Amino acid sequence: MNSHTFIKHYESKDDLVKGFHVLKQLRTHLDEQSFFELYEEMKKEGYHLIGLEENGVTVAVAGIIILTNLYNGKHVFVYDLVTDETKRSSGHGKQLLDYLYEFGKKHGCQLITLQSGLQRIDAHRFYEDKMEYDKLSFSYSKKIK
Repeated sequence: MNSHTFIKHYESKDDLVKGFHVLKQLRTHLDEQSFFELYEEMKKEGYHLIGLEENGVTVAVAGIIILTNLYNGKHVFVYDLVTDETKRSSGHGKQLLDYLYEFGKKHGCQLITLQSGLQRIDAHRFYEDKMEYDKLSFSYSKKIK
């Protein structure tokens, strides 16, 4: 079966809704209203939601921002990377990460960085074995009460 895939930055409400339906598979705590509230704040900070569509249907999304800090320099930070559960292991995650590599290069970035939950063993194998990402650290957080 031949399919037509393309990647685009989601900005319109219709595109963002399409992206949310895939993103929700990773960010299960969000509903559409909370997504849009957070998205509006994140957009002001430079967040982009990028969708990969196959035959007009969103099959994967990446949520990114370009940041600069003392330890990574200028880099693309991937907040979200999710492929629709019915389309996993079809190369869509690789396509998005390859796109982000070129996007970062075009914007003068030195790295692509991301975090992945400890429970996401399959994702870790994908990042390390298939995409050749280095595991550099543990990430810690503490809730502010």
